[in-house]
Amino acid sequence: MSITQEQVLEALRTVPEPDLKKDLVTLNMIRDIAINGVNITFTVVLTTPACPLKELIRNSCIDAIHNLVSADAVVVVNLTADVTTGRFNSGPVLTGVKNIIAVSSGKGGVGKSTITANLAVALSKSGAKVGIIDADISGPSMPTMFDVEDARPNVIENENGKPTIIPIEQYGVKLISIGFLSPAESAVVWRGPMASSALRQFISDCEWGELDYLLFDMPPGTSDIHLTLVQTVPVTGAIVITTPQKVAIADAQRGLQMFRQPQVNVPILGVIENMAWFTPAELPENKYYIFGKDGGKELAEKFDVPLLGQIPLVQGIRESGDAGKPAIINQDEITANAFRELAQSVAQQVAIRNASLAETRKVEIKV
Repeated sequence: MSITQEQVLEALRTVPEPDLKKDLVTLNMIRDIAINGVNITFTVVLTTPACPLKELIRNSCIDAIHNLVSADAVVVVNLTADVTTGRFNSGPVLTGVKNIIAVSSGKGGVGKSTITANLAVALSKSGAKVGIIDADISGPSMPTMFDVEDARPNVIENENGKPTIIPIEQYGVKLISIGFLSPAESAVVWRGPMASSALRQFISDCEWGELDYLLFDMPPGTSDIHLTLVQTVPVTGAIVITTPQKVAIADAQRGLQMFRQPQVNVPILGVIENMAWFTPAELPENKYYIFGKDGGKELAEKFDVPLLGQIPLVQGIRESGDAGKPAIINQDEITANAFRELAQSVAQQVAIRNASLAETRKVEIKV
């Protein structure tokens, strides 16, 4: 008896998406089924190219076909991705951007900009379209992190005759920063309203095009910039970065609580513990907890949010940042793996967040 498409779909109804807790067919993730005798080919559309569970999903699909359709079937599972979004009726700005993520910290010096740069490049290397807005107006770091300190963005007129800024692109990531618009040696001494105005211009007057993720490298602490962001665009979620020691955790806790205040109300995607331990290049298996141990992990547990990753303190990360080449690009497996896994965790939490919003929206529409 020949194999039918209905049999294949029924088998795949038994395969759950591990994070979203529904089967692949219900989630409309199965496309392009082709059957030729015992040869079965189909595509699984993942929620992000950075999905950490793609091989698990592939193998589960193959097992389901063998167990429920035919043990002799030759199964080819193609994997692609269509990044999800929770931005429904999101207003007139950043219309092509699927997910807006605020990367924040309670205090300076915890490596927030380094994490942002490497996270963006890691997401881009996975196949996603990514941009960064350097929202730290008084202390812009992205031009240095991406080795584009001398770059100047072009300005064109859009179809309405309005001047539009074209972001700089480097390592597959689109960038805008006040550092591109003022001399590197000059201090930007602006009051809150001026800094907020600059941020709004980066959001509304730049040609961002189609992006899967737009990261905002926020200034340390809590400020007008944070309020301006959440009042200007719907933010998918916030990431809180800390180092393990007590003084950093105390500030990170305040930063996390800020996003949960009613006037802000931004979901926390998770906590990243940076400089979690020191690993010398000549002893890659060794870990020295020079700033304390598991402070970020304990913060995540206290507030019941995911621990997205623990990034080691490695000399190469600092050297790469100073050289304008994020560490994820280098061949050092310790740092590359840490940032690759971080990107997967962030993409995973964004997909879970978007699925929850989609379910809520369905219920509201039915009501």
